[in-house]
Amino acid sequence: MNVLRFTDLCAQGKVTGQRVFIRADLNVPQDDAGNITEDTRIRASVPCIRRALDAGAAVMVTSHLGRPTEGQFKPEDSLAPVAKRLGELLGREVPLVADWVDGVQVQPGQVVLLENCRLNKGEKKNDEALSRKLAALTDIYVNDAFGTAHRAEATTYGIAQFAKIACAGPLLAAEIDAITKALAQPKRPLVAIVAGSKVSTKLTILKSLADKVDQLVVGGGIANTFMLASGLKIGKSLAEPDLIDEAKAVIDAMRERGAGVPIPVDVVTAKTFAADAAATIKAAQDVADDDLILDIGPKTAELLAAQLREAGTIVWNGPVGVFEFDAFANGTKVIAHAIAESKAFSIAGGGDTLAAIAKYGIESKVGYISTGGGAFLEVLEGKKLPAFEILEKRAS
Repeated sequence: MNVLRFTDLCAQGKVTGQRVFIRADLNVPQDDAGNITEDTRIRASVPCIRRALDAGAAVMVTSHLGRPTEGQFKPEDSLAPVAKRLGELLGREVPLVADWVDGVQVQPGQVVLLENCRLNKGEKKNDEALSRKLAALTDIYVNDAFGTAHRAEATTYGIAQFAKIACAGPLLAAEIDAITKALAQPKRPLVAIVAGSKVSTKLTILKSLADKVDQLVVGGGIANTFMLASGLKIGKSLAEPDLIDEAKAVIDAMRERGAGVPIPVDVVTAKTFAADAAATIKAAQDVADDDLILDIGPKTAELLAAQLREAGTIVWNGPVGVFEFDAFANGTKVIAHAIAESKAFSIAGGGDTLAAIAKYGIESKVGYISTGGGAFLEVLEGKKLPAFEILEKRAS
């Protein structure tokens, strides 16, 4: 993917004295009192901001936060807590600027945070008049927000159309490189793990990957639907019987290519969905009518782990069981550790996946952890993300 890179512009001395507008993803969780409860996204945005400051730029940063109503400011929509935390990380005060669309006062060597961009009328609809105003604020536009790359909004797309220079920040560039390495130029075998409660929400991803991967590991409610498609009983487990034909089509497409969708040989069941429910390991063909399948069994976990250890590339989206309940966490734990032990290049994304990575402490052993949920899924679907598309156009 050919895009201009902000790090290259800095290295070439083209950023000094320029007004730099950085679209970051600072959409962090907060408690009822407005305190930030998890600041990964803010910390991830710091290298780009530091680089701009070190290069002698006048730096403007903005992000969305939550789902505000355009044109209607409420205190809970404010980036004030983010400005405070960003200041702590940068070791300097970061002023928060409201009503900034018509002009921003910032000097080279200074940084300001522009209030929640989704408060601006026309942001979500990528209004051209707004986009042109934003572009007029800056000499260099930097998109460093992969989490919003699947949306064509004024601060993610429109401004990139009209700014003098539009480029990818280090975080976005790293996502592009990791995605290219995993999907466009993968080292084989390529194994994808796609898990979740419903086939319907990930059907297009499964179909897209069925043309690319050597093994397609399914988990959660998705695996239950694939078990039904393979003629197995799943009791009262979560599944989508109306999508059995779709699941069969994915299995057949994989088989035609000499690839496979491993179906569980054993499972962990319970009679109720609860953390304290009694867990029973059963052969896949022995599931009773009143059973709930809440995890893959130990034999299945070890078979999958053996494949992952031999993989060249691994794409991971979703835990394979109800890993939040310790009795049903073994499958996800075994797979997480197998990915950590594998010599494969691994890329992981999605909120539950990140939670599993954190739970099993394997952050340093995953090749690349994606910062975007919806954007990561759309890449797996084979979609061209709007933010990538416009940056490519501007680079050419």
